[in-house]
Amino acid sequence: MGVERIWLGLAALGGLLAVAIGAFGAHAVADPQAKAWMNTGATYLMLHCLAVFAAAVVTRQGGWLARLAPPFFVGGGAIFCGTLTAMALGAPRILGAVTPIGGLMFLVGWLVLAVAAFRLKPAA
Repeated sequence: MGVERIWLGLAALGGLLAVAIGAFGAHAVADPQAKAWMNTGATYLMLHCLAVFAAAVVTRQGGWLARLAPPFFVGGGAIFCGTLTAMALGAPRILGAVTPIGGLMFLVGWLVLAVAAFRLKPAA
Protein backbone atom coordinates (compact mmCIF):
# COMPACT_ATOMS: atom_id res chain seq x y z
CA MET A 1 0.00 0.00 0.00
CA GLY A 2 2.91 2.39 0.62
CA VAL A 3 4.01 2.67 -3.00
CA GLU A 4 0.41 2.87 -4.22
CA ARG A 5 -0.18 5.76 -1.82
CA ILE A 6 2.78 7.63 -3.29
CA TRP A 7 1.58 7.19 -6.88
CA LEU A 8 -1.95 8.25 -5.93
CA GLY A 9 -0.61 11.31 -4.10
CA LEU A 10 1.57 12.26 -7.06
CA ALA A 11 -1.39 11.81 -9.40
CA ALA A 12 -3.54 14.08 -7.23
CA LEU A 13 -0.80 16.73 -7.24
CA GLY A 14 -0.50 16.30 -10.99
CA GLY A 15 -4.24 16.97 -11.30
CA LEU A 16 -3.79 20.16 -9.30
CA LEU A 17 -0.91 21.16 -11.56
CA ALA A 18 -2.96 20.39 -14.68
CA VAL A 19 -5.71 22.76 -13.54
CA ALA A 20 -3.16 25.47 -12.72
CA ILE A 21 -1.39 25.12 -16.07
CA GLY A 22 -4.67 25.12 -17.97
CA ALA A 23 -5.92 28.21 -16.16
CA PHE A 24 -2.64 30.04 -16.59
CA GLY A 25 -2.55 29.20 -20.29
CA ALA A 26 -6.14 30.33 -20.78
CA HIS A 27 -5.85 33.62 -18.89
CA ALA A 28 -2.23 34.76 -18.84
CA VAL A 29 -0.79 33.66 -22.19
CA ALA A 30 -1.44 35.68 -25.35
CA ASP A 31 0.38 33.68 -28.03
CA PRO A 32 -2.04 31.21 -29.69
CA GLN A 33 0.64 28.51 -30.15
CA ALA A 34 1.69 28.79 -26.50
CA LYS A 35 -1.97 28.58 -25.41
CA ALA A 36 -2.42 25.45 -27.52
CA TRP A 37 0.69 23.80 -26.06
CA MET A 38 -0.43 24.56 -22.51
CA ASN A 39 -3.95 23.32 -23.19
CA THR A 40 -2.69 20.08 -24.73
CA GLY A 41 -0.22 19.51 -21.91
CA ALA A 42 -2.78 20.23 -19.18
CA THR A 43 -5.40 17.99 -20.80
CA TYR A 44 -3.04 15.04 -21.22
CA LEU A 45 -1.66 15.49 -17.72
CA MET A 46 -5.13 15.45 -16.18
CA LEU A 47 -6.24 12.40 -18.13
CA HIS A 48 -3.16 10.45 -17.14
CA CYS A 49 -3.43 11.46 -13.50
CA LEU A 50 -6.90 9.92 -13.57
CA ALA A 51 -5.40 6.85 -15.25
CA VAL A 52 -3.25 6.33 -12.13
CA PHE A 53 -6.46 6.01 -10.13
CA ALA A 54 -7.79 3.53 -12.70
CA ALA A 55 -4.60 1.51 -12.30
CA ALA A 56 -5.19 1.42 -8.54
CA VAL A 57 -8.73 0.08 -9.11
CA VAL A 58 -7.49 -2.66 -11.45
CA THR A 59 -4.70 -3.53 -9.02
CA ARG A 60 -7.19 -3.86 -6.15
CA GLN A 61 -9.32 -6.17 -8.29
CA GLY A 62 -6.39 -8.56 -8.60
CA GLY A 63 -4.65 -7.16 -11.67
CA TRP A 64 -1.18 -7.06 -10.14
CA LEU A 65 0.38 -6.00 -13.45
CA ALA A 66 -1.48 -2.67 -13.23
CA ARG A 67 0.99 -1.66 -10.50
CA LEU A 68 3.50 -1.07 -13.29
CA ALA A 69 1.37 1.53 -15.12
CA PRO A 70 1.54 4.55 -12.73
CA PRO A 71 5.26 5.26 -13.26
CA PHE A 72 4.60 5.45 -17.00
CA PHE A 73 1.58 7.74 -16.55
CA VAL A 74 3.26 10.05 -14.02
CA GLY A 75 6.62 10.09 -15.82
CA GLY A 76 4.94 10.59 -19.17
CA GLY A 77 2.93 13.46 -17.72
CA ALA A 78 6.04 15.13 -16.37
CA ILE A 79 7.86 14.84 -19.69
CA PHE A 80 4.95 15.51 -22.07
CA CYS A 81 3.28 18.32 -20.14
CA GLY A 82 6.57 19.66 -18.80
CA THR A 83 8.16 20.13 -22.20
CA LEU A 84 5.04 21.67 -23.76
CA THR A 85 4.63 24.07 -20.84
CA ALA A 86 8.32 24.97 -20.88
CA MET A 87 8.17 25.77 -24.60
CA ALA A 88 5.01 27.82 -24.08
CA LEU A 89 6.88 29.85 -21.47
CA GLY A 90 9.81 30.52 -23.79
CA ALA A 91 12.14 27.52 -23.51
CA PRO A 92 13.90 26.50 -26.75
CA ARG A 93 11.69 24.62 -29.19
CA ILE A 94 14.26 21.83 -29.32
CA LEU A 95 12.47 20.53 -26.20
CA GLY A 96 9.74 19.48 -28.61
CA ALA A 97 12.03 16.62 -29.60
CA VAL A 98 11.70 15.24 -26.06
CA THR A 99 7.90 15.55 -25.87
CA PRO A 100 7.21 12.28 -27.78
CA ILE A 101 9.10 10.34 -25.10
CA GLY A 102 6.33 11.34 -22.70
CA GLY A 103 3.74 10.28 -25.25
CA LEU A 104 5.44 6.91 -25.64
CA MET A 105 5.39 6.49 -21.87
CA PHE A 106 1.63 7.15 -21.92
CA LEU A 107 1.18 4.45 -24.56
CA VAL A 108 3.18 1.92 -22.54
CA GLY A 109 1.16 2.74 -19.43
CA TRP A 110 -2.11 2.16 -21.29
CA LEU A 111 -0.84 -1.10 -22.77
CA VAL A 112 0.20 -2.37 -19.34
CA LEU A 113 -3.16 -1.34 -17.87
CA ALA A 114 -5.06 -3.03 -20.72
CA VAL A 115 -3.14 -6.28 -20.30
CA ALA A 116 -3.76 -6.19 -16.54
CA ALA A 117 -7.48 -5.59 -17.07
CA PHE A 118 -7.82 -8.38 -19.62
CA ARG A 119 -6.08 -10.78 -17.24
CA LEU A 120 -8.52 -10.12 -14.39
CA LYS A 121 -10.35 -13.22 -13.26
CA PRO A 122 -14.12 -13.09 -13.81
CA ALA A 123 -16.19 -12.31 -10.72
CA ALA A 124 -17.63 -15.43 -9.12
